[in-house]
Amino acid sequence: MSISDRIRVQDVRLLSDNYGTLKATTLQWRRDDGTWQTQHRETYDRGHAAALLPYNRERRTVILVRQFRYPAFVAGHDDLLVEAAAGLLDNASPEERIRLEAEEETGYRLHDVHKVFEAFMSPGAVTEKIHFFIAEYEPEMRISAGGGLADEGEEIEVLELEIDEALAMISDGRIVDAKTIMLLQHAALKIFVWSTCADPSV
Repeated sequence: MSISDRIRVQDVRLLSDNYGTLKATTLQWRRDDGTWQTQHRETYDRGHAAALLPYNRERRTVILVRQFRYPAFVAGHDDLLVEAAAGLLDNASPEERIRLEAEEETGYRLHDVHKVFEAFMSPGAVTEKIHFFIAEYEPEMRISAGGGLADEGEEIEVLELEIDEALAMISDGRIVDAKTIMLLQHAALKIFVWSTCADPSV
């Protein structure tokens, strides 16, 4: 039996259709004992996204960005957010979009981009899935200052950090963004520890 066989959608109401789409759904869910239970769920759909961590194995450094995030602020984070470069796909392929976003935000034109995994970030309410990438960088790959698009409200600072410092920032609370933590942990496990690994996307 597939999941679709266990769901009966009874009603869907559109609550908002601005930046993303917010819907309220009434459904019946078939429980393991065979009984049907009525449930009410709200889902927020703003499309899927991609995120990327540029790294330099020899220098043991990574590139992150720092910017203002209003939702984090209203949730009590009274500081700029340190993040991996990321963006919504907007009908592009994940690799195409993340190359453009990385160049726009960090100023680096990256060559070999490797997808390492994908994940739902808040599946209890948000439909967004993020495609996670890594890419090796060299200083000469930087073709601009980066910084994002001012007309879209972006004011992005580019950070080059040693991997040990970036990991310490997770422990002490200076990095609290989930996608960034996931990519840094991947780098710690697959790139900088196993420095002889031929393919860091494995």
